[in-house]
Amino acid sequence: MSLLNSVIKIFVGDKSKKDVQALRPLVEQIKSFEQQLESISHDELRDKTNTFRLKIAEDISEITQQIQALEEEVKASDDIDKNEDIYAEIDKLKEEAYKTTENTLNEILPVAFAVVKETAKRFVHNETLTVTATEYDRELSGTKDYVTLDGESAIWKNSWDAAGKEVTWDMIHYDVQLIGGIAMHQGKIAEMQTGEGKTLVATLPLYLNALAGKGTHLVTVNDYLAKRDSAWMAPIFQFHGLSIDCIDHHRPNSAGRRAAYNADITYGTNNEFGFDYLRDNMAHKPKDIVQRPHHYAIVDEVDSVLVDDARTPLIISGPVPEGDRHEFNELKPKVADIVNKQRQHLTHVLAEAKKLIAEGDTKEGGFQLLRVHRGLPKNKPLIKFLSEEGVKQLLQKTENYYMQDNNREMPKVDEDLLFVIDEKNNQIELTDKGVDYISGEQNRDFFVMPDIGGEIAKIESQNLEIEKEAELKEELFQDFGTKSERIHTMSQLLKAYTLFEKDVEYVVMENKVMIVDEQTGRIMDGRRYSDGLHQAIEAKESVKIEALTQTFATVTLQNYFRMYKKLSGMTGTAVTEAGEFWEIYKLDVMEIPTNRPVARDDRNDLIYKTKREKYNAIIDQVTELSQAGRPVLIGTTSVEISELLSRMLNLRKVDHNVLNAKLHKREADVVAEPVKRG
Repeated sequence: MSLLNSVIKIFVGDKSKKDVQALRPLVEQIKSFEQQLESISHDELRDKTNTFRLKIAEDISEITQQIQALEEEVKASDDIDKNEDIYAEIDKLKEEAYKTTENTLNEILPVAFAVVKETAKRFVHNETLTVTATEYDRELSGTKDYVTLDGESAIWKNSWDAAGKEVTWDMIHYDVQLIGGIAMHQGKIAEMQTGEGKTLVATLPLYLNALAGKGTHLVTVNDYLAKRDSAWMAPIFQFHGLSIDCIDHHRPNSAGRRAAYNADITYGTNNEFGFDYLRDNMAHKPKDIVQRPHHYAIVDEVDSVLVDDARTPLIISGPVPEGDRHEFNELKPKVADIVNKQRQHLTHVLAEAKKLIAEGDTKEGGFQLLRVHRGLPKNKPLIKFLSEEGVKQLLQKTENYYMQDNNREMPKVDEDLLFVIDEKNNQIELTDKGVDYISGEQNRDFFVMPDIGGEIAKIESQNLEIEKEAELKEELFQDFGTKSERIHTMSQLLKAYTLFEKDVEYVVMENKVMIVDEQTGRIMDGRRYSDGLHQAIEAKESVKIEALTQTFATVTLQNYFRMYKKLSGMTGTAVTEAGEFWEIYKLDVMEIPTNRPVARDDRNDLIYKTKREKYNAIIDQVTELSQAGRPVLIGTTSVEISELLSRMLNLRKVDHNVLNAKLHKREADVVAEPVKRG
């Protein structure tokens, strides 16, 4: 791939350099306006924001008047068809107003960015800024320590509390940060290296787009960042009369949450934005809706939110009638038995596959390998074997062969299995052999669904009395419902036993099953798997089975963020997913150069044959660095591995802290500690 990229660069040039070069003239304009702004007073600098807002309002005034006239016409009309046409016309005018506003924002961008940079510079160079007090200054002075009143003047300090930490403003935007801000205003993803100040960069497009008065959102991956960044950046915006809030400070559906969305700039976590959208769709009255139309959003860690978690559904669920009635405990022994039976059988099949492949019989070996993969894709010996050179390619080649012609040959693979797992679609299906095994000799119809149509026809052909016929039909429907629920329960239990691993996807704490966020490793408190899966895991782990729930509303992050008129993002790693960003969201990725040459030593990955060798090498390296007095951070993919490495470090008597889903409550204490040697 690197060779291909090199060839492309020779003929068409380096895209990142071209992108940056195209924005250089705008950067020079910003710096030119910045020099002009240096000589004006604080009040004159603040007045620029009102000037920008008036210009935007003036440019769309004619369209605004037309929209208001049409809205009055709708109120006075009872003709539904006519009103529908008027609403269509209003939508067209709103789209026209949006385009006009965008043109105005592009026009004022250089001076608006210069205003933000000059504000940051003045906060750096002055401990206090004295200005003529506005109504907003007076309001802030009652709640914020960094704004005080002195007669008709307001005094702004350059230090304030940001999520429990006292900060003194010490940042001024570099040229590369101006480029990142322009890219995000243009609806692109700015890829910036860690430590290049993405939080500061976001102040530029947030300020500019907030001038339109439609609301701007900054989306983060966790509530700590949302609360910290909103408090950290707030005075820069508030100095210019822009309101800012964080939705994570307020309860859902509260007046505070609604006020946060009505602010000019709103910070929050991706999940909370999505859940608020779902709650709004469930609202009974317009006054219960908290969100405004989706205008502009900047997504922090955009690759994580819009690619890694994009298809994960956000679900609001509620209780179902008789939700505490289930067969999980009754069916659990049967499922545990069938899973163990298949695991024992496939252990022998995998051994046979390894032997055949080693002997060069890749056809039969690949067939047996595919059978193991179809039966237990998360089998650890299988995963280990697939990591060997050429084995995964053989599996894919074999799978492609048996999947051709609409899976015509796949039954040959599955005929020896008790159940088949489709890991990609998260589905499990009992084979005929599996149904026979689990039903036992006594009750062969235990999992066989009745043919509703055929059975009803039989009942009706008997010419019975109406009451008797209704009674038989009711019995039939009850039998159908019971067996349908039983098959669903069985399927969820099979998923729980084969696809969900303790201390990886979930942990058991205080006799409860708690989901682990695969991105952050934190407990997702209050979240439950839907459709009976959580109850199945609870049955598997022998903890209290909570009542079943049903889905009331659901949306994926992908579909939610595509509703924004303009979307942009920032991250340290986006170029690798550039194709997906463009294909799904029509978002271009722009690499922003670092302010200084990178001094970090980025080394190549080290590959080990076995986990034992890998873990021993990690412990050796950590012990050596610890003895040299250097702090070390180790990232793991599961709770289980973090605990294993912790035990190994204890054997070496290396002092350390463990942060994982089981110990997430200690995070604040550990982070609050000063960095120690080792």
